[in-house]
Formats: sequence, C-alpha cells, structure tokens
Amino acid sequence: MKNLVTAILMTIVTTVLLGLVYPLVVTGVAQVIFPRQANGSLIERDGRVIGSSLIGQPFSSPGYFRPRPSAAGANGYNADAPGNSYTGSSGSNYGPTNQKLIDRVKADVEKVQAENPGRPVPIDLVTASASGLDPHISPAAAEFQIPRVAVERGVSQEQIRQVVQAHTSGRQFGFLGEPTVNVLELNLDLDSKFARSATPTSAGG
Repeated sequence: MKNLVTAILMTIVTTVLLGLVYPLVVTGVAQVIFPRQANGSLIERDGRVIGSSLIGQPFSSPGYFRPRPSAAGANGYNADAPGNSYTGSSGSNYGPTNQKLIDRVKADVEKVQAENPGRPVPIDLVTASASGLDPHISPAAAEFQIPRVAVERGVSQEQIRQVVQAHTSGRQFGFLGEPTVNVLELNLDLDSKFARSATPTSAGG
C-alpha cells in the first residue's frame, strides 16, 4: 500500500510539474524573449496575416520570385491536406526512378528554362522539399529568376539583385547548411521598393 501511495503521489507531482508548470514557464519565457518566433513568425500587412516566414506559399505572377514546387496537398503548399504526415506536410515520396516524378521534373525544367534559355536550371526550382512547405530557395535559384522579375517590374537586374542579397541568409554559425533566400520576405520587400498593384498573398501573388 505504501508503494502504491508513493507511485500515485509521484504521478500527480510529475504531471503537475511537467504537464502544467514546465509548459507554462517555457511558453511565458518565449513570449517575453522571442514573441514573434513563439507565435509562428507570422507576417502581417495592413493588420492582416498574409503568411509566415517559416512556411512556403505559391507565387504565380511573373513579377514575383517563385518558391520550390510543393507536393503537400493536391495543389501544393497545404499543411492541412488529408493524407499527409502527422505534421500536416510531406513530399511526394516518389523515388528517383518513378516515371511520374521524372515526367514532372522534365516538364518543369522545360517551363522554367523557357524564361531563361541557355542557362542551367537550379535543382531546387524543379524539385520539392521533403515537407513541401520550404519557404526558402537557394541564391542560385533566386539569381536565375532575376531577369524575369526585373523586366516585369521595370527596374535593372542590379536593383533586384541588391534586394535578393539583403534577404540571403548565410550558413548557420558559418558552416552549417547552405545559404538561403526567404521567398515571401523577398517578394514583400520588392513590393515595398518597387510597388505593384497588389500585395502577395497565399493565393499566389
């Protein structure tokens, strides 16, 4: 009986400490020190949330930089799509010899190359990330799109390139990972510097 009482008390104490006190303390500290990150790194314009710097979204207008393709959901970029993993995102799970994947990549390469003939297509412009929600592209993928964006916005390529460089993040701690460019933040900055008629939205810019 003594052991049973001790076990019950330990269960109650650990449940309160680890299930209530600890989460509340961590959440409170995060809200004070890192409020933006703790709330999902949301981006607002005119009082309306238009996205998160952590989640990719599509852009179809030629005046915007485009993200990686997405296999999350029927139309891509859908974290809540049924059939995805428990996190709400996934890749296609096609292997490198899958004909559907091969055909899709070939078609995407032809489409992308048409806007910049003669230049090799960066691989991340035609391949989806494992989550399907990667908000970043490589600097090479951004550089590939600069001519199209510059023409559509009526400015020089160098002006666009400067904005891209401002949104290029280096390797973490100087040696982990690869440099990346956040597509949503880049497109929003382009709109602030070289105004267009509409603000980018999750509907595709």
